[in-house]
Amino acid sequence: MADMLVKLYPLPTAPGLEDALREKGVVIKKALAPDLSKIIAFTVENDHSKWADEIRVCFMNQPASCYIAVKNKEIVGFGCYESTARGFFGPTLVKDSERRQGIGKILLLKCLESLRELGYAYAFIGWPAEDAVHFYQEATGGMMIPGGAGVYSRMAGIDE
Repeated sequence: MADMLVKLYPLPTAPGLEDALREKGVVIKKALAPDLSKIIAFTVENDHSKWADEIRVCFMNQPASCYIAVKNKEIVGFGCYESTARGFFGPTLVKDSERRQGIGKILLLKCLESLRELGYAYAFIGWPAEDAVHFYQEATGGMMIPGGAGVYSRMAGIDE
């Protein structure tokens, strides 16, 4: 349940990735209040309804601290920041059929760039899934924080 640490001042870029996605019909947008219920419905459809509380927090921030990936007027992914704790990235989700195209990477980098614009020199990726750690390391140069328990260990129902 450890978190990751990412340096934001040398944040990697993905030149041309957003344009390539746009050519495939995928547009990355900063989410607006009317998107909230659609994002929550998207998490329910993709078996991640447990993230609804964190997503709602992102929409209490002004502007909302969330980006969405839209294809054919439907949400196919989202990335949030500043939800569970200050300086934290997540939750994030890309529809299974849309993965491995760079959508998750561009959502991640947009969120981290927004955290840098807020003045952070470092960001955290809270409790990354074991199979996502390599992706985050490759995309950001981030590292796992040694010592185990991260911010999510304070949640009710977590024994750590």
